[in-house]
Amino acid sequence: MASILDEYEDSLSRSASLQQSRANVGIPHSGYVNARLEKETPVFNKQRIDFTPPEKINSLVVSCNQLCMSLGRDTLFRIDLGKADEPNQVELGRKDEARVYKMFLDHTGSHLVIALNTSECLYLNRSAQKVRTLSRWKGHLIESVGWNKFLGSETNTGPILVGTAQGQIYEAEISVSEGSLFSTNPDQYFRLVYSLEEEAGPTQVCCLEIERGLDGKCFIIATTRKRLFQFVGKVPEGTEQQGFGFVFGMHADHLPSFREFPASFGYSEIAFYTPKLRSSPRSFAWMMGNGVLYGTLDYGRPDSILSDERVWEYPSDVDVATNKPISIVLTQFHFLLLLPDRVKAVCTLNGQVVFQDLFLEKFGSLKRMIKDPTVGQIWIHTEKVVFRYHVQRESRDVWKMYMNINKFDLAKEYCKDRPECLDIVLAREAEHSFQNKRYLDSAKCYALTQNYFEEIALKFIEAKQEEALMEFLLKKLANLKSSEKTQTTLLTTWLTELYLNRLGALEGDTSKRNLYDETREKFCSFLSSPRNKECLFNNRASIYELLASHGDTEHMVYFSVIMQDYERVVAHHCQHDDYDEALNVITRHRDEKLFYKFSPVLIQHIPKKVVDAWISMGTKLDARKLIPALVNYSQSGSTQQISEAIRYMEFCVHELEETEQAIHNYLLSLYALCRPDSLLSYLEQAGTNPNRIHYDLKYALRLCAEHGHHRACVHVYKVMELYEEAVDLALQVDVDLAKSCADLPEEDEELRKKLWLKIARHVVQEEKDVKKAMACLSSCNLLKIEDVLPFFPDFVTIDHFKEAICNSLEDYNRHIEELKREMEEATQSAKRIREDIQEMRNKYGSVEPQEKCAACDFPLLNRPFYLFLCGHMFHYDCLFQAVFPNLPAYKQAKLEDLQKKLGATSQPSKAHHRPKDTDATSLGKGQQSREQIKADIDDIVAAECVYCGELMIRSIDKPFIDPQKYEEERQSWL
Repeated sequence: MASILDEYEDSLSRSASLQQSRANVGIPHSGYVNARLEKETPVFNKQRIDFTPPEKINSLVVSCNQLCMSLGRDTLFRIDLGKADEPNQVELGRKDEARVYKMFLDHTGSHLVIALNTSECLYLNRSAQKVRTLSRWKGHLIESVGWNKFLGSETNTGPILVGTAQGQIYEAEISVSEGSLFSTNPDQYFRLVYSLEEEAGPTQVCCLEIERGLDGKCFIIATTRKRLFQFVGKVPEGTEQQGFGFVFGMHADHLPSFREFPASFGYSEIAFYTPKLRSSPRSFAWMMGNGVLYGTLDYGRPDSILSDERVWEYPSDVDVATNKPISIVLTQFHFLLLLPDRVKAVCTLNGQVVFQDLFLEKFGSLKRMIKDPTVGQIWIHTEKVVFRYHVQRESRDVWKMYMNINKFDLAKEYCKDRPECLDIVLAREAEHSFQNKRYLDSAKCYALTQNYFEEIALKFIEAKQEEALMEFLLKKLANLKSSEKTQTTLLTTWLTELYLNRLGALEGDTSKRNLYDETREKFCSFLSSPRNKECLFNNRASIYELLASHGDTEHMVYFSVIMQDYERVVAHHCQHDDYDEALNVITRHRDEKLFYKFSPVLIQHIPKKVVDAWISMGTKLDARKLIPALVNYSQSGSTQQISEAIRYMEFCVHELEETEQAIHNYLLSLYALCRPDSLLSYLEQAGTNPNRIHYDLKYALRLCAEHGHHRACVHVYKVMELYEEAVDLALQVDVDLAKSCADLPEEDEELRKKLWLKIARHVVQEEKDVKKAMACLSSCNLLKIEDVLPFFPDFVTIDHFKEAICNSLEDYNRHIEELKREMEEATQSAKRIREDIQEMRNKYGSVEPQEKCAACDFPLLNRPFYLFLCGHMFHYDCLFQAVFPNLPAYKQAKLEDLQKKLGATSQPSKAHHRPKDTDATSLGKGQQSREQIKADIDDIVAAECVYCGELMIRSIDKPFIDPQKYEEERQSWL
């Protein structure tokens, strides 16, 4: 743990930086107040590690939460930071004076390479406790290692690159064999692939980095003291394990692309930043003699992945000659420089120093700064102490920097969860757009800020930017809460006035027709917006006054439609005798209430168009409510006007199939008044069933009688089943009509005979036509010659009835003969039935000994069986099993009951001392009952053959295999 004095010093430094940052905030002008009550922790929060090394720390590396440090001459100290209380110590086992020069730990924390100052290398795996020698690496002072992040594993590094102090790049591979009985060298191979040089000759390879791009491209970055080299090549698919020789071979004849800077302080170092959710770095920072080269990595570029490069010079207090930077670490927005006595953090957006941490002399000189690429923690060590930096909310003040360089989108992205900062960015963006005369963009941003509304509005008015002012008002209106009704009313009314002014200015200019149409669409959208509907409705009187003052009838009609105030528009047109337009408004908006209210006026002037509009409305209109308008119109109109009323009533009856009695009665009255020909056809089409007739029969009868339409009256009488009245009235019109009426009561023969007698009497007494009277006899089979004779006068001779009398006698004879023939046929049928019964009693069938049951295929004669006429034979139990599941529930219950009774009769009596006569009597009764039960069972089970009867037909839709047993059956066939 850190000491109390150390914690006190850290607290003082954080307080000073916090007070300095607060002093720069000032009083906000946006309406937001920054009311943070707690001290904000710094971005880079230092913590001293509670560890006192027994010897001096030579080197320290961290990766994937695995920390390794070299202590003294011969000790390695390993700590899994997830289990910090379980450190591990490994001895190098060197007896010479060799010391650790550098250590390299891969990205998984599994492979540790230890370079010694004697040009030797050692290797230690995370799962091992013994250091092993890399014999093939001997003779080379290792300066850098480029790990393979794509093919490496915990036991194998895959092909890696090794840089030496002599400028040589070697390709190597380290593998740990598990479970081997014999110890083998971990270094699989070590071969030279390239040599780097500067102007003065070979130089040390300071850093190596391997990255993979798109389409299998491989990018290798190598740095020396003054140069940054890039090797680009496409590794053939399937040859990744063969290493990087192909990439370096492409540059064998020419130098690869490189960046060179003149100054040098003997070494350089490159750092990369990789986001948490990505596997490849996104930016880099190269610390060299002239400063820090910073840029992003673009893997889509063909020849170089370095992009957006710029050089940030070292801070003014860094003297390269005496106070050179030692290490560099890159985070998302900063790079940290390690100096001998302090750490400086420089923002990569503006190159300004934003953090400085001075270390006390008692800790000693700072030696090395590294970053765990997996966790993101930064580690610094001296020979005595280890420190750790936590990076917390690094992007908290990035928005200011983006805002200052006019990158407002990025600034808003990094302060979207801080409304007070977002408001400052929006205000700055709005002002920037206004100064660059992008007034619409400025209005959109101003509307999202908390700046004073009046100042912004006056600003656009002074600049004569009415369109931008409208945009500002629209955005402000959209951001208002529903409770801010006063502000909503003000903005809505103001915008309406601005829209009308703009439309009035553009309407007369033909060159700006497109702009006029666009503005009109926006105005209509504004009026019809659901968000503004309540406000517009509450202030519709003011909006109407504005529209009327500008003479904008079109939008007044549109606004009335939105407010559902069509009555105002229609009344306006009717007052100006513009009945066609009034009807168009009603028709366009299809409001049935307007039809009911204005139809009495409109039908007086444009009857045909009104009726056409009614018809177009279809079932939406209630025809009953239009009858008063039609009655008023038809009473004062001509035949042509009545025809329009009839046309709409016919549409209701025939097309809409109206059943309202009032509609049918009114149509009847119109037919009776003007179209008697259509009256009878309508009545006949309505049918003769009183339950399906929709007009009032009594009203129709009275109406037809008043207008003298006798045939129609006859039809109504028939519907009312007043057949005598119908025949009496029909005889006044046409005898044939009376005959059709007389045949209607088909079930009442007495009434039919009475009606036909009326017709016969009329024909004989009124028309005195004997031939017609005889025709009546032939038309009705109920009338006989003797029924008609009383109607004839006494002076009529028999010659007129001779033929009728003869026909009557012949009919009697034919009837007698038919009765005789039917009796003979009945006698023959009874005789044949008796013969069939006798034949069935003697019917039998023969069964061969080898016959088998049709169901179970076992011998038939082993058990009781049934023989059917079709030839199929079944055991009793087999037939029972096939029939029982398909029987109805009540038959199944009856069959089970019969079986129980049969079982009861077959059991012997338990009483052994009954009288003999009693036993005999009981036996006879039991035997008779048993036979009867068997017969009842046979009637159910053996009613038909299961293969030839209805049972087989009913089971045609059933599957052959039970669905529950299908899977078992399918498996048995495999």
